[in-house]
Amino acid sequence: MSQAANLWLYFVVVFGIIALPGMDMAYVMGSSLLGGRRSGLAAVAGIMAGGVCHITMGALGVAAILKLWPALYVAMLIGGALYVGFMGVGFLRSAEMLLPAADVPVLAPHVTFRRALVTSLVNPKAYLFMLAVFPQFVKPAYGPVWMQAGLLGVITTGTQFGVYGALAATSASASGWFRANRQAGLWTARVLGAVLLVVAALTLAQVRQL
Repeated sequence: MSQAANLWLYFVVVFGIIALPGMDMAYVMGSSLLGGRRSGLAAVAGIMAGGVCHITMGALGVAAILKLWPALYVAMLIGGALYVGFMGVGFLRSAEMLLPAADVPVLAPHVTFRRALVTSLVNPKAYLFMLAVFPQFVKPAYGPVWMQAGLLGVITTGTQFGVYGALAATSASASGWFRANRQAGLWTARVLGAVLLVVAALTLAQVRQL
């Protein structure tokens, strides 16, 4: 297989994984609905930064090291689950804030970015991808690992920007309607908070199986 065909196949796989609903997508959507386009784009930027970190860890073999040290891997998953649960509760609390007034205070962009970055970094699906899928597309015949990782990283972050950016724009457009229809906004925030809590619970369940 040529390198071009290898990169194209990687894009198809990555697009399929990113397009699947998960904690990253839920956080981008929630940030956009509650904070508008600015918050949504900050969340997208944080997820993309997390993608760069994952690719870097994959190239350096850090993901494999985490797997070889079960205690460290388990601690990371538990910490991630608790943090995602904390954000889920935050969305539930934001839901209550939607009722009194339309001018709901939103998180500063740098706070949204930081939380999105952490969400991406503690996503178990990303580490499974780096352990099982990423190594299949790094081949000695295609040149230095760092160069291949760079190309794969560009594809990953570009796909994240395309998928999550479109989601942020669509959700942000609906933000004003949700603020005007506060009951709808209330239930949307509650659902997103519940999704994050379910993700946290599933992550903890995964820890019990390790």
